[in-house]
Amino acid sequence: MELQKTPARNLDKFIEDYLLPDTQFRRQVREAIDIICSFLKERCFRGAAHPVQVSKVVKGGSSGKGTTLKGRSDADLVVFLDSFKSFREQFERRAEFIEEIRRQLEACQREKRFDVQFEVQGQQWARPRALSFVLTSPQLNEGVEFDVLPAFDVLGKQRHLSDAMQNNTIAWAVEEPARRLCCGPGQVTTSYRPDPDIYVRLIKECQSLGKEGEFSSCFTELQRAFLRQRPTKLKSLIRLVKHWYQKCKEKLGKPLPAQYALELLTVYAWEQGSRQTEFNTAQGFQTVLELVLKYQQLCIYWTKYYSFDDPVIGQYLKRQLKKPRPVILDPADPTGNVGGGDPCSWPRLAQEARAWLSYPCFKNWDESPVGSWDVGPEEDSEDDTLTWAERAYYQCDDGWRPEFPQTGSTRQRASAPDAEENWTCTIL
Repeated sequence: MELQKTPARNLDKFIEDYLLPDTQFRRQVREAIDIICSFLKERCFRGAAHPVQVSKVVKGGSSGKGTTLKGRSDADLVVFLDSFKSFREQFERRAEFIEEIRRQLEACQREKRFDVQFEVQGQQWARPRALSFVLTSPQLNEGVEFDVLPAFDVLGKQRHLSDAMQNNTIAWAVEEPARRLCCGPGQVTTSYRPDPDIYVRLIKECQSLGKEGEFSSCFTELQRAFLRQRPTKLKSLIRLVKHWYQKCKEKLGKPLPAQYALELLTVYAWEQGSRQTEFNTAQGFQTVLELVLKYQQLCIYWTKYYSFDDPVIGQYLKRQLKKPRPVILDPADPTGNVGGGDPCSWPRLAQEARAWLSYPCFKNWDESPVGSWDVGPEEDSEDDTLTWAERAYYQCDDGWRPEFPQTGSTRQRASAPDAEENWTCTIL
């Protein structure tokens, strides 16, 4: 069934039937990832002229966040290399490591070491961020597309993130009948926040290179953690929004906003409008599309991993938030405004969103509108730098609290991480 013809009451079934990956699909993608991980660990840099140590390989993108769409066989693998000692060195030397990975993949193909076929994609840029290739195997129903991204292990120098992320899951129990949200017994509520010096260094090197948002892959583990403890139904809503975005992309072509911006916009809509583990999917979907219509007012960021406390980071954030709307900052990388890009992209997507709001997927059985959540943007506050629409949340031991004054307090109930989201390959 086409999404635009699906009644609002059937959206959850649409997601279950058409968007959620099945067990066999997940297993096949996982097997493909294991093949590439073994290659990166055991073969890829073994014959390099200079010693190359792979500290860990982390699954990123939709596969790492647990928001993969059914039938879209793609995976991002971030290879953290000890050879990179700075962000600048990653930028300047990344191409040589990508070329070495390419050579070794093609050698494996010639030597038939694996029962697979590697179709390496051509590079479009002089300084490519990733090596893109397709892995096929008799055991796989279809090829799996890979992007392998060499990265500077800036977080690993401070603390082993795999352990930190295990301690970062906050689970909440609902007590009846008052439905008060409280911390469950024996659950760890320790939050992880990188040393501010990491972000100070990031900001300075990005400014020096003129490459804001260039190093988001270095913070893949934080991007994963930002979503991994979210309710399962919110991840399903993200899948629905991504499916809608892909349909818009097929119809409109480029330019369009980054898909990651739509994912973060969905999280923001849920945080501000619902914060419940169970909610009306159609209302959440409509809220996201209405926010797309308000793109000229959007200024969204989070202070889970960075904040205004450090003077360098604080001043930089204020400059970021004064940029032309929409501003949607990567929660793991303050230099990445994923809401930016081609100024024509948001108007084109907004025009399509306006047309979609008249479709059956936003109407009740009696043809009445499903409505949406009460989500800003709102009026400016007395502070001429920030507005009430520019809300950020930080994580504390008893849930989520607003960074700026707001009546009452809010908490979230988080779902247990899915098994596929915990994938990290650490080289010992």
